[in-house]
Amino acid sequence: MDNWDEIRTAFQVARLGTVSGAADVLGVHHATVIRHIDALETRLGVKLFQRHARGYTATEAGEDLLRVAQATDDQFNQLVGRIKGRGASVSGELLVTSLINFAPAIVPALKSFRDAYPDVIVRYLTDDRVFRLEYGEAHVALRAGGRPNEPDNVVQEFKHVSIGLYAAQSYVDKYGQPRSPEELKSHQFVSHENAESRAPFYAWLRANVPAEQIVFRSSDQRVLEEAVIEGAGIGFMSVREATSRPDMVEILPPLEDWRVPLWLVTHVDLHRTAKVQAFLKHLKEYTAELIS
Repeated sequence: MDNWDEIRTAFQVARLGTVSGAADVLGVHHATVIRHIDALETRLGVKLFQRHARGYTATEAGEDLLRVAQATDDQFNQLVGRIKGRGASVSGELLVTSLINFAPAIVPALKSFRDAYPDVIVRYLTDDRVFRLEYGEAHVALRAGGRPNEPDNVVQEFKHVSIGLYAAQSYVDKYGQPRSPEELKSHQFVSHENAESRAPFYAWLRANVPAEQIVFRSSDQRVLEEAVIEGAGIGFMSVREATSRPDMVEILPPLEDWRVPLWLVTHVDLHRTAKVQAFLKHLKEYTAELIS
């Protein structure tokens, strides 16, 4: 396909449903829109639209084109965001991503960053999926686990999160406190829904506790921590979170193998921009005592 103007025209017609609407968005005459649609249908050998009195309705082939064109349009918009992020001023949109677990540290850091740089608009996205920085899906990503290895990304070691095994006092009062690894096998546990989770502490649990003793499972770490707090079973929590709750009882202290490394990831094209550098510096200073 060598005529992107025709595809862009068809995309707007499919999106808006009228030739006049597409012409207004594209800033062209309605005759140009019709000419582009006719040319594209001839080129592809298929009807993309059904014409009727109220406008144009995409055929099945037109819907296929709309999906592809929408994805392309999204990527171009993300590219624009990346290009705009290359300016020398600390302003505009700042898009940060992380797992939801780190929101208690990231949200106040973003708020204080905006206090220092009020021309910045913050977007903070939390998801288990890995955001693709090369497509402009984020300016800064905080990732946990193994060192990220995507090409064209700048990866900085950030911190480590210490993880221990804890139970609520209510659980200990009801079931007792295990005093040895052997006693763990008769207790009830909270663990991740994914039985193949690569988190080292969950791998340790699978190796040391019978599967039938894992009585509460979830795919969301927030749910798992809440289950431990409510006394549903013994489970893993960060040392910082557990020590902030006086009713948490340490079952096993943090093991070196359970430590989770954190990484700050940026794309090489944006890493040296004033906005990204200012935020990286701010985040490191702000979280010096928060993430440990």
